[in-house]
Amino acid sequence: MNTDTYPNLYRLAERRYSCRAYSDREVERDTMLAVLDVVRLAPSACNRQPWKFLIADSEEQRRAIFSSYEREWIRTAPEFIIACGLHDEAWHRGIDGKDHTDVDVSIAVEHLCLAASSLGLGTCWVCNFDPSVISEAFALPEGVEPIAIIPIGYPAEGSEVPAKKRKELSEIVKWGKF
Repeated sequence: MNTDTYPNLYRLAERRYSCRAYSDREVERDTMLAVLDVVRLAPSACNRQPWKFLIADSEEQRRAIFSSYEREWIRTAPEFIIACGLHDEAWHRGIDGKDHTDVDVSIAVEHLCLAASSLGLGTCWVCNFDPSVISEAFALPEGVEPIAIIPIGYPAEGSEVPAKKRKELSEIVKWGKF
């Protein structure tokens, strides 16, 4: 496979990984805003942009995150972003009513993760959390769903991008019928 046609994007995708060890260095506000500005550019169905990104900015909110996802590694992250889906604002496919909130938020979160990686930051998608704890701690109104918690920060010293275990292209691409 020739990756010379898009070397920067390919290297960025190779470098992005689920970081589970962070230094205690805080993420500068300008850096965080630069990461979040890329989220604004993410595509969404019918350009509805059915999302809000909340920054956990209090000790109480941090404790709620730790309570909703009881893994020790998450406590090392200096910052957290909660990706929320706005189901009432999302596009729903006319034929069957399929709600595209999760699809749209996922695209935006991956833009966030790639932007963070490009700036030397680590991130991790966390989806295995108790959404009711997050909804209460962040006073989320009805129709707003916490979809992912994204710890973000500078990777701990000695952190390395792990070898990626990915299926071969021939296993995931089919020409014509399934």
